[in-house]
Amino acid sequence: MKNIVILISGGGSNMAAIVRAAGRDRWSERFGARIAAVISNKADAAGLALAKSHGIETAVVPHKDFPSREAFDVALAEAVDAHSPALVVLAGFMRILTPAFVGRYAGRLINIHPSLLPAFPGLNTHQRAIDAGCKVAGVTVHQVTTELDHGPILDQAVVPVLPDDISATLASRVLAQEHQLYPRAISAWLADTSSHIS
Repeated sequence: MKNIVILISGGGSNMAAIVRAAGRDRWSERFGARIAAVISNKADAAGLALAKSHGIETAVVPHKDFPSREAFDVALAEAVDAHSPALVVLAGFMRILTPAFVGRYAGRLINIHPSLLPAFPGLNTHQRAIDAGCKVAGVTVHQVTTELDHGPILDQAVVPVLPDDISATLASRVLAQEHQLYPRAISAWLADTSSHIS
């Protein structure tokens, strides 16, 4: 069984979309894959309760308990490795990961970013797209590398920027696309790795 570990920091809406898709599209039967665990750096992350309600194992590794980013990432890796992950999915995980952590999961660590990368890496993507006069914005699923928001692109979705958009309205429409795009990209990744195995 290919184990998927999802890392979250908050409400986990993308995680919830992935969990729904895994059940709906029978990932266990089609790809031999399952959501093995949801791990958060915040004990009060609402997504943890959602994961538990689906019978998914959860864990908390509070980043504030560690003296350095490196020490936190070592503990986080231990929690992740407990589930022998084939894929580690960042779904609203609000921590910049160290090169050692990224290297440990090279080729099997993915993230979703609310812009059409390579445009607007980092924060405040929606306002930056509006300020730049973009006619379209969107969302990208990419492999994680040591350079922030610059890994190989796995999939993208385009969202029009409307004349009266503010950051919040654009963000809402982009989020709706995120919930479709992330499960699709993971499904494609699983299909690809399954074909390589078989």
